[in-house]
Amino acid sequence: MLGVIYVLSPIVFIFGLIMLVPLGVAAWYQDAAIYAYDESVAITLAVGALTWLLTRSYKREMKTHDGFLIVVLTWTLLPAFATLPLMFYLDTSFTDAYFETVSGMTTTGATTYTGLDHLPPSINLWRHLLNWIGGMGIIVLAVAILPLLGIGGRSMFKAETPGPMKDSKLTPRIAQTAKALWLVYAGITLACAVALYLAGMSWFDAVCHSFSAMSLGGFSTHDASIGFFNSVPVEVTLSIFEIIAAGNFATYFLMLQGRSPRTYLNDNEMMSMLALLLLSVLGVSVFLWLQGTYADLATAVRYASFNLITIATDCGYANTDFGQWPIFAPMWMLFLSSILACSGSTGGGAKMVRTLILAKQATREMARLLHPNALMPVKLGGQVIENKVVFSVLAFIFLYFMTVAMLTFLLLLSGLDFISAFSAIIACINNAGPGLGVVGPAGNYGGLSDFQTWVCTVAMLAGRLEILTLLIIFTPGFWKK
Repeated sequence: MLGVIYVLSPIVFIFGLIMLVPLGVAAWYQDAAIYAYDESVAITLAVGALTWLLTRSYKREMKTHDGFLIVVLTWTLLPAFATLPLMFYLDTSFTDAYFETVSGMTTTGATTYTGLDHLPPSINLWRHLLNWIGGMGIIVLAVAILPLLGIGGRSMFKAETPGPMKDSKLTPRIAQTAKALWLVYAGITLACAVALYLAGMSWFDAVCHSFSAMSLGGFSTHDASIGFFNSVPVEVTLSIFEIIAAGNFATYFLMLQGRSPRTYLNDNEMMSMLALLLLSVLGVSVFLWLQGTYADLATAVRYASFNLITIATDCGYANTDFGQWPIFAPMWMLFLSSILACSGSTGGGAKMVRTLILAKQATREMARLLHPNALMPVKLGGQVIENKVVFSVLAFIFLYFMTVAMLTFLLLLSGLDFISAFSAIIACINNAGPGLGVVGPAGNYGGLSDFQTWVCTVAMLAGRLEILTLLIIFTPGFWKK
């Protein structure tokens, strides 16, 4: 355990250094939250440095067992340090502050706060920065740095990386892979910020929303979210970059490395995502127009496309209260949030690759009823999928639905109505942000009780860690030597 704490200590220290960014912004704007960052940075750096000094004699190469524990501890402990500026400045409860920071780092985008338009710039930037570093994963960032300390990071990277294809390599060394992913991520984020500025946002709003768009985090600097801007260019720009963020960043790296879009076009998962997204946008637009929700088809396309894309990709922005639409449309959007995002993206949910594998497996099982002795391997994109991957996907899907059911029942037991409870868990476990009912786009999670807030917090963590990574540490076999 002390060896695990030794690895965690530089991660905490790095996190303290990241806090210098909003501290600098607070100094630049001379906003009222500057003192909150002085104390927060000092506490975080001190804890990181002290634990490193006390445990440096326990340095050792990590095993897969350690990797899972480090990932879970990182995603549960770092949000606690991230609450410090919020608690020092906003005088909020730890429950609400922890929910906010977990929501930020898991890129969920759910919030318990109102009055976002009037928060100090440094507080708003901190919320969005949590989105951004959580998007690619603080673990992946650490893997790029920890080799300098002589700490191996492969087990951490595998435990952190989403999707069933964890063993595919972009570069020979795992640290190089982490750096490559972060360079692609940072480069596209910069392009997003420039595009949003040209679309009409201020530089501050453009930077903040580029952080939350590329991480699919969904935080905004305004209570009205993207509806505040009432701008078609802003909505189109965000939609484009949300779709990019929902794709596999490893594919982008390979595409840039080969300088050919063929890598992208040959990716079966991404093509399936785009096809389903296009059909859904067209279908929901026509549905809302025929239902009389919008007077003309053009207006229906505008609102349906933006809100469907942002929920389906697990970002969580809104430019209207889609909770008032006929129930089919928002429920379809929440369904898409469960399956649409690609593996290796910043999105949540079960991922498109698992959906495709399950569909192929279902087809194989039906074919076996007719031809029980035939050899029928599951193939995706021309490649044979090993049975161990298929079994892993089946286990994940079972745990995913059982987790949704159990957490929904807990919210129902606490007195929350069904639509609010079910949609809150779906939105949180998929890291999608707003749900329906009391947690819909016209409201937020601030009306929940402390118990309900903690249930949603668990759902966000389970979704970000893809359930298995979180649940495995509660099994008796995990703690056996």
